[in-house]
Amino acid sequence: MSVTENNVSEALREGAVIPAASRAERFTSYDVEAFEVPGGREENWRFTPMKRVRGLHDGSATATGEITFEAEAAPELKIETVGRDDARLGEAGVPSDRIAAQAYSAFQKATVVTVPKETKASKPSVLRIHGPGQDQVAYGHLQVRAEAFAEAVIVLDHVGSGTYADNVEFVIGDGAKVTVVSVQDWADDAVHVSEQHLKLGRDAALRHTVITLGGDLVRISPTATFADKGGDVEMLGVYFADEGQHQEHRLFVDHAVPNCKSRVMYKGALQGEGAHTVWIGDVLIRAAAEATDTYELNRNLVLTPGARADSVPNLEIETGEIEGAGHASATGRFDDEQLFYLQSRGIAEEAARRLVVRGFFHEILVKIDVPEVRERLEAAIEAELEAVGA
Repeated sequence: MSVTENNVSEALREGAVIPAASRAERFTSYDVEAFEVPGGREENWRFTPMKRVRGLHDGSATATGEITFEAEAAPELKIETVGRDDARLGEAGVPSDRIAAQAYSAFQKATVVTVPKETKASKPSVLRIHGPGQDQVAYGHLQVRAEAFAEAVIVLDHVGSGTYADNVEFVIGDGAKVTVVSVQDWADDAVHVSEQHLKLGRDAALRHTVITLGGDLVRISPTATFADKGGDVEMLGVYFADEGQHQEHRLFVDHAVPNCKSRVMYKGALQGEGAHTVWIGDVLIRAAAEATDTYELNRNLVLTPGARADSVPNLEIETGEIEGAGHASATGRFDDEQLFYLQSRGIAEEAARRLVVRGFFHEILVKIDVPEVRERLEAAIEAELEAVGA
């Protein structure tokens, strides 16, 4: 037995977490039983408080309710309710953990939203998902399809109560340009675990923004893959956690074809005892993905004692023939120099703190192209700051 094998065996005996050697080896399956029941020590689950996922991970959370789906869509879009046997479902990706597989196995009907070929939507479309209700459990599936050279802006607005797990697919056709904003503004009791699959065709462009504000526990896992050359994905995120909230964002960008670009930028703030945010950013550049251009960034602002932010960027490169690749992560409290600068110019400390937080989020806020969503987010941040007295 080698030294490495000895070390691994010893670690396993001690119950340590042994991470996968490569993200390229990530296991996926539609079959729930193909995944072991997670105990919380696995790399994929080590930050998640398993007792708070309400049995979504072990099969004990049977569906007792349904979500309510509302659409305020541009007239050019086609919205269908389909059964599990629709051949289009699963095209963007396969579940990569047990809860995602459970959600895929348990949904009874799915919603498919299509932007027709060479069509530009005349207005942003809002797809609102209401939770099943307090103490109820539901599973769901949503697929957004943008056919070749289509253009659209789509907002997913998650509200209400209950426990909800789902898979969301974005199939972006050749030359299509799509902006997606996924808002998690749940009630305080809600639990939401979602795997989002992003698949880009040749020369397709997708701006994917995640905004997480509410809920008891929210875990969003977006995975971006490229079907052909020239794909461009921008993944943005804003999150704000309060006392006792757990917000987790796990991203994976899989560069498997040449000449594609990805940019990731997530920013979060947290306040209150027990507030916990987790950001995992994995980027894999496979051997065939020459001329890849990628960069990922995460910033966290801790506003009060007792809050915790975990940030883990990972970059794996299998070829040296790339345009560029990098990552950065930082977590800290208010910048004393910034506060001093503002106060030295006659701005009160409370107002100065608010300005610092607004400036912290500004870089992402200006990229949200839907005025209603941007204004709603700005108001939510202001309300959070009032609550903490910043």
